[in-house]
Amino acid sequence: MSKVELRVDWCNHEAAKYAVEKWHYSCRMPMPPILKIGAWECNQFIGAILFARGNTPTLGHRYGLKMLEVCELVRVALTNHASPASQIVSAAMKLLEHSNPGLRLIVSFADPAQGHNGAIYQAMNWVYTGESEPSWQWLHEGRWKHNREMTSGAFGGARKVADLAVLTKRLPLGKHRYLYPLDRAMRKQIAPLAKPYPKRLPRGQSVEGDTSNDQLEEAGSIPAARSE
Repeated sequence: MSKVELRVDWCNHEAAKYAVEKWHYSCRMPMPPILKIGAWECNQFIGAILFARGNTPTLGHRYGLKMLEVCELVRVALTNHASPASQIVSAAMKLLEHSNPGLRLIVSFADPAQGHNGAIYQAMNWVYTGESEPSWQWLHEGRWKHNREMTSGAFGGARKVADLAVLTKRLPLGKHRYLYPLDRAMRKQIAPLAKPYPKRLPRGQSVEGDTSNDQLEEAGSIPAARSE
């Protein structure tokens, strides 16, 4: 079997949006600002990996980090691919780290409500630190939205949320939290937080944790995937 040529590079918003809407279970883009990295195999576009910075100002507080020292891996949206998902995400993380020398920690979450246990992060030796607190969702414009989205500046902040949403619900489960340190000191700092990896729930979801291959599209159908 011949080796598949894998390439990762920055991609534009159009390409990232296409990948998320076609190949990610959420079918929607995360809240900006986001950093968008595309993936190609044999010059065919196979998806995007998205990171968020500054969306949650308190994300790094518990680790003693400032806003620009931590980011969140928010989407892994891939169609059929020959390279392991862990290899694709690892390459994207290296590009991110090279372009952001002050970055010290990457955080990501796997949603057990979707049958995800974070298998992709386990394959990459991320540090698992347990579940986050269950969160609230708001019914707004015909869909349930995360509390963070509803309390963002786009909706006028928390004071106006009650006027926009008619129903709320508390999710029964928290999300699995994974950490990836980018320097030796940070790895030493978070090592005591490590817990045994959670087992996969029998939901029949993709083993890639944050991706879903339920919707298959022809790879390479993006007219202009490279970032300008």
